[in-house]
Amino acid sequence: MSGLFYHLLFTVWMLFAPANNPTSGSSEKAEAAKEELVAERLDSLFHLFSTQKGFNGNVLISKGGKILYEHSFGYSDLRKKIPLNINSTFQIASVSKQFTAMAIMMLHDEGKLNFTDTVQKFIPEFPYKNITIHQLLSHRSGLPNYMYFSGKFWRKKSKYMTNNDLLQMMVEHKPYMEFLPDKRYKYSNTGYAVLASIVERITGMRFDEFMEEKIFTPLQMNNTFVFNPQNRKTIEYQTVGHNKNRRKAYDDFLSGVVGDKGVYTTVEDMFLWDQSLYTEKLCKQSTLEEAFTPISYDYRHNSSYGYGWRIDVLDNGSKIVYHAGWWRGYNSLFVRRLEDKTSIVVLSNKVNWSFNNVDRLLGIVDSESLTPVPFDEDPNPDDYHDENETIEAGGER
Repeated sequence: MSGLFYHLLFTVWMLFAPANNPTSGSSEKAEAAKEELVAERLDSLFHLFSTQKGFNGNVLISKGGKILYEHSFGYSDLRKKIPLNINSTFQIASVSKQFTAMAIMMLHDEGKLNFTDTVQKFIPEFPYKNITIHQLLSHRSGLPNYMYFSGKFWRKKSKYMTNNDLLQMMVEHKPYMEFLPDKRYKYSNTGYAVLASIVERITGMRFDEFMEEKIFTPLQMNNTFVFNPQNRKTIEYQTVGHNKNRRKAYDDFLSGVVGDKGVYTTVEDMFLWDQSLYTEKLCKQSTLEEAFTPISYDYRHNSSYGYGWRIDVLDNGSKIVYHAGWWRGYNSLFVRRLEDKTSIVVLSNKVNWSFNNVDRLLGIVDSESLTPVPFDEDPNPDDYHDENETIEAGGER
């Protein structure tokens, strides 16, 4: 009887004991070697950008929820020679739009709005009729660009203009529409500023408070905030924005308007944001899919636009969702390839677009052979610039 017992015990152990598979260890070593190779290539490329192309900023690249590469290049303040570190905080300009879109989608999932609702449902005094939240999100509203008309009406150039000031200005002066709602696509900073005001009207909270309480804090994005001149944050690792000529870039009255811009963050907080979008911590995946669904085609950028995201298919057939930004000495790029959870975060505090070739960066992430990935000049360095941002850069280009 005891012999049968030990035989059964041995059989059970053989069924459930972990296999001693020599190929498993070699496979893990091969994967680790590949990741190390990818990190080395990314490091070489960004060092080249830094030393030869003038890149100054932070980088984080991940795949499958794992950080493959992160590094800081240059200074938080070029004049004072204060080095950047991985916790340095940057203004991300128009990359902020995806956070505004998320706030709207969260309110949608809570039943507090529909995408087909008009602006006037929440802002009765809004002077333009029949513009929907859907059209604001997808840049089909036809609203005039506040960055062009505000200077004509805002007399207090030393004072920040707020979203409420912008609404009042539009009510009082009603600048001409660029086209009738939903007739076509045109990138609109005004539309996203109005979306931030809708968030405030529905929730009764300041936009920066809502974002902190409902998005940044739950995701533990502890170094992320929306700029508010009346409630300035203490920033441990602050940066200074610089123009292409290395001179300090200064805020002006337009910097007080948020929703279209105004988020400050770090590369590691952006990684937390990226990972959260694979969950339903903030909104339903079905709602997020609407944000990633092409609504309009942007011929200037050769890409489509959803809700706060550009959408593109690369040469190898991979779908990416992404956004770039440029404002007062800062520029940024955030790219997500959904099929394998690859993300690219590049934040810079000296205007420079050396890093804008997404195909090249993803090609390095995907590289498996020892053949070096060649470095080529970009034929069009403005590929990932946002429309209407010439004025945002203060005439830098």
